[in-house]
Amino acid sequence: MENKPQPQHQPKADQPMAGKGIQIKAKDDVLSGKYANVAQINHNKEEFILDFMSVFPPAGTLNSRIIMSPGHYKRMIKAMQNNLQKYESRFGSVEESDAPETVHGFPVK
Repeated sequence: MENKPQPQHQPKADQPMAGKGIQIKAKDDVLSGKYANVAQINHNKEEFILDFMSVFPPAGTLNSRIIMSPGHYKRMIKAMQNNLQKYESRFGSVEESDAPETVHGFPVK
């Protein structure tokens, strides 16, 4: 049986990883995704820590924390750059947003 690529929409909970035959299971609340309007990245020698938050002053919520090795982080950046190029080829150039004047209520300067 041949693995065919899935359409470019929300993956199925038991969809195999492309070409690997690995079944990945996910709960429905994970598949629905989380909104984030702030991302913060920290690192040490061994890992990168990505925090994704929803901030609506005066409060904010940490929605997800992803911790990965430097090698995985670098591959993720390449994959994100590749996907942005594909997106812009299809839908046009994306303009970068203005930097926030404050982060978590503190001035950025």
